[in-house]
Amino acid sequence: MIMGRAYEGDETRQLVLDLGMVPVVPPKANRLIKWDYDRAIYKRRNEVERLFRKLKGYRRIFSRFEKLDVMYRAFLNFALIVDMIKC
Repeated sequence: MIMGRAYEGDETRQLVLDLGMVPVVPPKANRLIKWDYDRAIYKRRNEVERLFRKLKGYRRIFSRFEKLDVMYRAFLNFALIVDMIKC
């Protein structure tokens, strides 16, 4: 589970471990005992954040106007396809 530094507390990390996932979060600079984490995976976190930022531009998706899950998913796929074509 990729998390931001705001979620690097001992309790949060332990909860993620208890759920059977590996926490990927860098320790804060003031930590006495630091741990290793996968830096390559943590760098990809930015890509996910940018994707959500782009999806916020589609008001219909972000506000979830659609009542049916099928229609919501269709508009989400449409926005992702449009984004892919623009790149």
